[in-house]
Amino acid sequence: MLDAEARVRGEVAYAVDLELPDMLVAAVLRSPIPHGRIVELEASEAISLPGVVAVLTAADFDRPGGPSLLYGAIIPDQPVVAKDRVRYVGEPVAVVAAVDHAAAQAALAAIQVEYEEEPATYDPLQAMNSGAPAIHADHPDNLFVHGKLRHGDVDRGFGEADEVIEETYTSPLAQQASLEPHTAVARWQADRLTIWTGAQAPYTVRGALQRIFGVQPEDVRVIVPPLGGGFGGKGHVRIEPLVAAVARKTGGRPVKLSLSRAEEFATVTKHPVVIKIKTGFRRDGSLTARQVTLYWGGGAYADASPGLIRASVPRAVGPYRISAVQVDAFGVYTNLPPSAAYRGAMSSQTTWAYESHMDSIAARLGIDPLEFRERNMLHSGESFCTGETMHDVHFSECLRAAAAGLGWDRPKTRDSGRLCRGRGLAVMMKSTIPRSVSECRLALDADGVLTLYTSTVEMGQGAHTALAQIASEAVGVELEKVRIVGPDTAVTPYDATTSASRSTSMMGGAILDAAERLKDRLREAAAPIVEVEPTALVIAGGEIYDPASAEDRLSYAETLERSDLKSIEVAGKHSSQGGLDPETGQGVATPHWHQGAGACEVEVDIETGKVRVLRYHSASFAGRVVNPSLARLQNDGNVIFGMGPALLEEMAFDQGQPVNPNLSDYMLPSILDAPEELGSELLESEAAEFHGIGEMTLPPVAPAIANAVFDAVGVRIRDLPITSERVLRAIKEGPSG
Repeated sequence: MLDAEARVRGEVAYAVDLELPDMLVAAVLRSPIPHGRIVELEASEAISLPGVVAVLTAADFDRPGGPSLLYGAIIPDQPVVAKDRVRYVGEPVAVVAAVDHAAAQAALAAIQVEYEEEPATYDPLQAMNSGAPAIHADHPDNLFVHGKLRHGDVDRGFGEADEVIEETYTSPLAQQASLEPHTAVARWQADRLTIWTGAQAPYTVRGALQRIFGVQPEDVRVIVPPLGGGFGGKGHVRIEPLVAAVARKTGGRPVKLSLSRAEEFATVTKHPVVIKIKTGFRRDGSLTARQVTLYWGGGAYADASPGLIRASVPRAVGPYRISAVQVDAFGVYTNLPPSAAYRGAMSSQTTWAYESHMDSIAARLGIDPLEFRERNMLHSGESFCTGETMHDVHFSECLRAAAAGLGWDRPKTRDSGRLCRGRGLAVMMKSTIPRSVSECRLALDADGVLTLYTSTVEMGQGAHTALAQIASEAVGVELEKVRIVGPDTAVTPYDATTSASRSTSMMGGAILDAAERLKDRLREAAAPIVEVEPTALVIAGGEIYDPASAEDRLSYAETLERSDLKSIEVAGKHSSQGGLDPETGQGVATPHWHQGAGACEVEVDIETGKVRVLRYHSASFAGRVVNPSLARLQNDGNVIFGMGPALLEEMAFDQGQPVNPNLSDYMLPSILDAPEELGSELLESEAAEFHGIGEMTLPPVAPAIANAVFDAVGVRIRDLPITSERVLRAIKEGPSG
């Protein structure tokens, strides 16, 4: 990585490290109840305290010259601070800015709020029931999105089946748990806002703030330092409206808000979901029909959930050849914190269901799980249930590579007394954003230094390193001469987001486009020097020459110097087109499908239910691998990350009150939980495009482990995480199908 030494030495500057002159500290007053009315709020005592500079409440919004209270990625349903009601424990009610933390905390204690608590609902299925409390008046059934997919005659497909299996799987709330908490620093100068923030989508943040404050886009400058992890939790707008709004009241003093770990748990979560999946199949192992119904908990506000939930619809089917498919995905409001993307967004949950389900069918038929999947796997040239023709797909190759790494064809290790061993595998499919744009600029100076201006966010994944390598190769300069200027909306061009494993593909495409434009400019500059037409010139190895007299070669630096140019600067752009019909789910779901697989061996203690992953092998299709070392680290990191929601992670609530909002009680995997043997393989194909691999080996982890547990002790776990208690209870209840 370009910044490897700085990371090892602890010299990378994150948003949490930023200090500005005369900067104030912000703190947030949060709701102690899950649902109810705000009867009265009195903040006059707080503003009179020593060291307190500003107190922000809903009274500061929606008045002449003031900011708008409501915002939202798709549905504007979320207030910057609660106005007349609160909808989850931890919802912001007021924000203070003070000279230090102690003064800010004293101000929070001085704000008086009277609440009238109302009934609440926490489970998406219960929230849709008649009589459940309406969380938003304009959504009395608590339903804010319904994604659909319709393909073929499902009733006929089930009628043609020799057998039908129907199961229900659940995945609970979890927390992205980035090491660096959400942090933002805002400063107003007249009507212009500069905000430094740890966000994965700087232009999304800029758009939201521009609308809230009624200013022009260029009046909002968003600067994003390197992130200490994102994992989807920093993918949209989080604390930026809070800190920007309170900074506006300070008379120009900058304000910094950095969340505590407990506040992180009240700010964003993974989507919980209940997935009902039903499949018809013949005795020869072919699939005749599949019906999937997903109930996604969106939390108190829709946020980015409508788009994410619609994206979950085709992913819920799996990479299989099925002639009749019906999928319904419901997004439901609950009185819990807002849900957002979580690494492997939506695919982690859907893969958990359909890959566990595929093993249930294989067991019923008595067919090897690998062979059963191979019989039904989609290949290039075949049609998916969205109606699109699959291209450059390698699901089978990924699955075979993972299985081979584990030694699937070798006899299983024998059990040892109370310790039973089993093997399992799983394959995933994930779409990226169907319609999006990435732009960049390349500037080549007279010293031969190439500067890449990009709004791709570096958050530990090595994106800037990979993009620098692409630029280096495409332009023909040494990697040591490539410089990166990272996200700053006043300087770097538009990029949709650093998420959905899209950056290498989309920004890489923009760089390739810019590189060709840069070479054209170099040819134009060199043509008068060598006295030939620009189209006759060849660029290779960082030199420009006429192949008719190849001994006369110009370096880039010499070309600029002799052309009296200080630099050449060009723009590049890459866009993708696609989308699905909202009523039928037909269309093009993604520019290319993300593909990965995993296979593992586990050991289950039948006396305690403890599951230990002994060996795990993953494989992903990368198209073209830019940096093999970073790509393998992504594969391995995905597996270890995925072991958390598979075996340990679950946010617990008691009547809306968080029970484990800290890293002492909320269990994350450590190095002691990592498999003793961890292997991965990167698959490429000749002349392929760049494919994202940032999430590809994570979704198979949970179903592969569950399938291995079933292989070991004959019990099917359908609720995550796969805790010792759940496994032991299932063992005592007896074998399941």
